[in-house]
Amino acid sequence: MVQTPAQVLYPDSDGKPMAENTVQYRWIVRLVTNLKRLLKDQTAFVAGDLLWYPVKVEAPPVPAQAPDAMVVLGRPAGDRGSYKQWEEDNVAPQVVFEVLSPSNSAREMFAKQAFYGQYGVLEMYFYDPDSYDFWGYVRDHQAQDLSVITPLNFPWTSPILKIRFELYDDGLAIFHPNGERFKEPEEYIEERNQAQQERNQAQQERNQAQQERNQAQQERNQAQQERNQAQQERDRAFARLRELGIDPNQL
Repeated sequence: MVQTPAQVLYPDSDGKPMAENTVQYRWIVRLVTNLKRLLKDQTAFVAGDLLWYPVKVEAPPVPAQAPDAMVVLGRPAGDRGSYKQWEEDNVAPQVVFEVLSPSNSAREMFAKQAFYGQYGVLEMYFYDPDSYDFWGYVRDHQAQDLSVITPLNFPWTSPILKIRFELYDDGLAIFHPNGERFKEPEEYIEERNQAQQERNQAQQERNQAQQERNQAQQERNQAQQERNQAQQERDRAFARLRELGIDPNQL
């Protein structure tokens, strides 16, 4: 298939794997899953390992990075082959996350930091799940210098997302604003399944209660029919007695 000039300049893939190992992969999926859950009621675009093109150019080189996770507030969720900023009202990602792998060099991380700083990211966080090293940079607006964040600042709360970072003996933990720890996707699936089971059980109980109410009503109706029938039989018997000249009230 012949590629268009735009596809040549702005491919949807950089040819690199999403993750180099299962630890990095789990972290990326965990971040994207929880960030989407956090922002589900807001206008926000969350993506993992998606190429971000901040500026449109006529010829190479083309500035681009693929953050392990990124958050763009003010842009709608939905599928994209890449994030071309000039097609997104020129809104840059406000928050990005990088999960390091063994092959990542210090030079590569410095280049990412410089790129994110140059193109308007307000918060960037870097974490090595093998060494537990963590650092970040934040600022209030794009024209401001970035301030460094290290574990010395912990517990640290993201000014934009209000999520909390803490470092324990077994590594980094991130918490939702309500205090709930970032969970694995399968935990949310289990919770959703459990909630569905509880809803199904509650519906079954409501159905059972309705059946019992219906049964009770049927029994009341049956009892009323029997009373009506008994009354009709008495009325016929009394009428027969009167035909015979007998006053039923005298019996």
